[in-house]
Amino acid sequence: MQGMKTALCTVTVLAACAAAVLAQTTSLPGVGPNPQLPPPAKKKLVPTVQVADAVGWPEGAAPRAPQGFRVTALARGLEHPRWVYTLPNGDVLVAESNKPPPAEGAKNVHAEGAKGKAMGFFMKKAGAGAPSANRITLLRDADGDGVAETRTVFMSGLNSPFGMALVGNEFFVANADGIVKVPYTAGQTTIQAAPVKVTDLPAGANHHWTKNLLASRDGSKLYATVGSNSNIGDNGMASEEGRAAIWEVDRATGNKRLFATGLRNPNGMGWEPQTQVLWTVVNERDELGNDLVPDYLTSVKDGAFYGWPWSYWGRNVDTRVTPPNPEMVAKAIAPDYGLGSHVAPLGLVFSDSRMPANYASGAFIGQHGSWNRKPRVGYNVVFVPFANGRPSGMPVEFLGGFVGKKGEAFGRPVGVALDGRGALLVADDVGNVVWRVAPVR
Repeated sequence: MQGMKTALCTVTVLAACAAAVLAQTTSLPGVGPNPQLPPPAKKKLVPTVQVADAVGWPEGAAPRAPQGFRVTALARGLEHPRWVYTLPNGDVLVAESNKPPPAEGAKNVHAEGAKGKAMGFFMKKAGAGAPSANRITLLRDADGDGVAETRTVFMSGLNSPFGMALVGNEFFVANADGIVKVPYTAGQTTIQAAPVKVTDLPAGANHHWTKNLLASRDGSKLYATVGSNSNIGDNGMASEEGRAAIWEVDRATGNKRLFATGLRNPNGMGWEPQTQVLWTVVNERDELGNDLVPDYLTSVKDGAFYGWPWSYWGRNVDTRVTPPNPEMVAKAIAPDYGLGSHVAPLGLVFSDSRMPANYASGAFIGQHGSWNRKPRVGYNVVFVPFANGRPSGMPVEFLGGFVGKKGEAFGRPVGVALDGRGALLVADDVGNVVWRVAPVR
């Protein structure tokens, strides 16, 4: 299925292949609502590293989707596209962004010494070493053929932008260090107004730099994700103040409060359509072995604590964290649904009835893929079915083929969204493409 000669392609998966993909996905440890957790692996002097070298897509190639779907490149030649957002008129916004340089004086033990240099080398091999374009690009596919014929710079001069949200005539962007807003008029292709700060968000060394945004249903609140500044509090808990959390921000005043904490690196968020409950996907901690700790999908409870850094999956104590904190461990609640360890879930969008019946109720999740597990996992978009507001089955691969036979990465999925016609959009930050996956009508 790789060697396709046109950008517009219909990708089919035979029943046997689909069964194999399903078996591979569901046999992963740490998947489902009550995963069995192995004991932590013994500490290694050199952590497990297996990086898929970022090479980009061969000419004419594209990811594979299930039978009955067509994959097109909505836009190619982007600069590290990380996040996608669909405006009400169908225009698609793409955050072209990468990690900012650390603030002066900010401490991050993972960026220092031989280990830091090694990590920088491997992240560059994985496609994460390029400077940030610091812009948002607008794509418009007016004729509906799956390829954008209009492409403009919507906003520039930002600071590692990621999450986006439109409320009324105000457009909000989550930079690495805070939320800003600008006025927006329907159909506008370029923003000329200078951004106005809404509120600061924890920044500094930015071990995890991405900040996502989601507006409440009534538009009065914004929810912002902030990842941890380390793996397990390695820089001291003072540098983690306000991090590993989801913040609730008052849209009108910028006042904010911690909504949920102990979430090591939350990214994608969405309102579950039936219950209107907030859900998120979270990247868990490293260096406990191939099969610990499961990354997860969970509903987010106001005031809840999810364990990081002192415990994982509820009250399983991480003995590496010092000093211990049994009081906080006693408060930790377990997430709802394991996705498998090191799959690196980033994007999240709930489906709707514009998708075929077997994909109409559930969550699409963009999994960036592992760099520290053997064998590799992730590097795909999975679909988790929902019923009655809860996950109702095992995840199935919806978009795959991002890794070649030699272990090279053609692409890595990040943000996902539904476009104005109900097709799935996928930001691919190694292939530098936004893919569109649409049902064949």
